[in-house]
Amino acid sequence: MTVQEGLWCWGDRNIGWTLMGNPEAPLAVLLIHGFGANTGHWRFNQPALAALAPTYAIDLLGFGRSDQPRARLKDEPEQPGSVLYGFDLWGQQVADFCRTVIDRPVLLMGNSIGGVVALRAAQLLGDRCCGVVLIDCAQRLMDDKQLATQPAWMAWIRPMLKTMVRQRWLSTTLFRNAARPGVIRSVLKQAYPSGQHVDDALVELLFEPTRRNGAAEAFRGFINLFDDHLAPQLMQHLAVPVDLIWGEQDPWEPLPEAQRWAEQISCVQSISVIGGAGHCPHDEAPDQVNPVLLRLVETTNRPQQAT
Repeated sequence: MTVQEGLWCWGDRNIGWTLMGNPEAPLAVLLIHGFGANTGHWRFNQPALAALAPTYAIDLLGFGRSDQPRARLKDEPEQPGSVLYGFDLWGQQVADFCRTVIDRPVLLMGNSIGGVVALRAAQLLGDRCCGVVLIDCAQRLMDDKQLATQPAWMAWIRPMLKTMVRQRWLSTTLFRNAARPGVIRSVLKQAYPSGQHVDDALVELLFEPTRRNGAAEAFRGFINLFDDHLAPQLMQHLAVPVDLIWGEQDPWEPLPEAQRWAEQISCVQSISVIGGAGHCPHDEAPDQVNPVLLRLVETTNRPQQAT
């Protein structure tokens, strides 16, 4: 299937995006990647979804082909060209893309932090958003609001941790040490417990954007997000349906917490557990995930076809 790709000018920033499928259909899908990933991480899903609806994927600011501006922390003075990385920024980016480029009702799908971005964008879009699909959504256990759920010793080291990670020299060093093919492959083996699809192509699509000069900036911004949106709080104020897809063996976002969301949050309609898969089941086990995604698109598409 033919892939269209381009750069969208968002203010004075360039944002990478791709599209598969007929752009004239009444409902569109937008795929939002997780931390450190990009549009290519939907390599097994975008072609399948495009058979039912025009399917876009977007690079969040700081990742992929999008610009990588200098990070500014909340208490730092604003500098020309710097940005405050976080879910308000990325949510606004996605909402503006939906309004100006997609320009029709949209179903948002996000993996990891892309899930939190999708929820924030859904709030901003209102009735332009038809629903949200969260794939192993980030639970953000290091947020200050989660401190009560953490071990007691975490409260003791937290001030020192915050002081350390705000140092640009340290965050850049940590990033450069992590942004190596061997380390990326090692992390992927944790994230993909079955080992399926941890291939050279995946390592390269994650490694390539890290070579750019500003790649460490989004990393600095993200590791300093100690007080930002949490998925359950965002869902409490959503009027659109939310569906969960979760890897049974996710090493970073525990399945029991997702199951609590499904039981306790009214907008959550369903949870699909992907056996044997980890944090990125859409890429690790697309044969199991794609049928779920296609069913959700079909369900969402019916009201659009009726109008």
